Amino acid sequence: MSVELDSDLAKSASVKTTVDIPTQELEDLLKFTQAPTKREAIVAAIVDFNRRKRMADLVKFSGCSETMMTNEEIEALEAQEFRQQSP
Repeated sequence: MSVELDSDLAKSASVKTTVDIPTQELEDLLKFTQAPTKREAIVAAIVDFNRRKRMADLVKFSGCSETMMTNEEIEALEAQEFRQQSP
């Protein structure tokens, strides 16, 4: 996994803080993210954690919509669109 900070992240405000992080955990984080700095590794971990939590929250709503198309309906629509585009 490589670290790519979104441009939105770079534009956002930041907060300085001091925290005690276990040495081995930080070393593993640096290795897994391949980040050049501790800060970038920590930011990448926070971004990833938040993204996963947002996705988990969305999954709660999976299948709850009465208007959501089924996979079969989507495939039929795609097939119809493909036939209309074919010469």
